[in-house]
Amino acid sequence: MSRIGKQELQVPAGTDVQINGSTVTVKGPLGELERTFNDVITISLNDGLVTFIPKEDTPRGRALWGTTASHVKNMIDGVTTKFTKNLIIDGVGFRAEVKGSQLVMQLGFSHPVEMEIPSDLDVAVEKQTITVAGVDKEQVGLFASKVRLQKKPEPYKGKGIRYSDEIIRRKEGKKNV
Repeated sequence: MSRIGKQELQVPAGTDVQINGSTVTVKGPLGELERTFNDVITISLNDGLVTFIPKEDTPRGRALWGTTASHVKNMIDGVTTKFTKNLIIDGVGFRAEVKGSQLVMQLGFSHPVEMEIPSDLDVAVEKQTITVAGVDKEQVGLFASKVRLQKKPEPYKGKGIRYSDEIIRRKEGKKNV
């Protein structure tokens, strides 16, 4: 039994959820999301409550039960309050700025690193912090991870790009004898 899948989701005021077969469309004050789910789970909407029922009691059905519920919950949360990820840039001379629809970063390479910002995301840079915000939780996390991969934090001096809540385990360098 899925603890997450058994729970009914309350649809907040100002948010519209439409279910057409296995396709769920969520419209809210901040945007609209649409996603098609697997047919193994039956999704229904009654009196502002979204419920999930597996069609068959198989390992695949039980696995997708909670996953489907989590995805729909994230869709509802995203159109009411945006998801954000904060990245911190550590290093001498490391900096970033937004130029039009591109994120341009100086990361110690001989060239600037330019990344195209997806149209549905908001990226802001303030001092040494990059903030990625958007309605779709997967898109926010994916873009933040791609930015972090440009210069992963190294364990000796901690230079690189890291998440704001990430802790870098530092290593001791060479010892002079």
